[in-house]
Amino acid sequence: MNPALRTIGLGKSFGGFKANADVSLSVKQGARHALIGPNGAGKTTFINLLTGVLPPSAGTIWLNGEDVTYASQQGRVRRGMARTYQINQLFAELTPIETVSLAIAERQGTGARFWSRVGADSAVIDEAEALLTRMQLGAMMTRRTSTLPYGKQRLLEIALAMACKPKLLLLDEPAAGVPEDERHDVLDSVAALPEDVTVLLIEHDMELVFSFADRISVLVQGALFAEGTVDEISSDPRVKAVYLGEDAHV
Repeated sequence: MNPALRTIGLGKSFGGFKANADVSLSVKQGARHALIGPNGAGKTTFINLLTGVLPPSAGTIWLNGEDVTYASQQGRVRRGMARTYQINQLFAELTPIETVSLAIAERQGTGARFWSRVGADSAVIDEAEALLTRMQLGAMMTRRTSTLPYGKQRLLEIALAMACKPKLLLLDEPAAGVPEDERHDVLDSVAALPEDVTVLLIEHDMELVFSFADRISVLVQGALFAEGTVDEISSDPRVKAVYLGEDAHV
């Protein structure tokens, strides 16, 4: 079986600066894979390469056995890749049910007619309601997005990505900025994602990483530094020194 995601020698240079260098990463189908690293390690550049925001300077990207190195962002979504962002990209004036319904309609190719058909396509509305309920947003689906607590906005962004029915979901720091009393909602929802969706998690919150991942890759100075199971990475003295801190206990 082909990996859900594979990069071979992936690199990105900005002039003489190498943001990523020779990154070869393989993520198995159905995996819960985390990518961690200190600030400035090149994680955001790597995600932007995977999603087509940036063109690579070297290397290739394979999605479910298909070369998508130069595919458009939309082309990658059509092939089963979806992502969230460090800073949410939500429509503040829409409600969650409107936001997710629009994403579902776009996936089905009916997005251009969506606004003239609000409420008319019961299958779209039913799918949106079920997804929002699964993401702990059922009680808030008709509230304007700008009024939602920040943790709920992060959950809505995951729901929006899941509305694309991805085969590979890239979660870019889903717990970033979430207040402590809302973090467990995010952790629980991430843990409950469908098993047939492969997830690559980019995160600084080590509680989330260690509770979620079955494999971890460590990026340092744009290159892969270490890779292994949670136990292997959490006990690796090199990782503790460069990322967790020499006196870290995990």
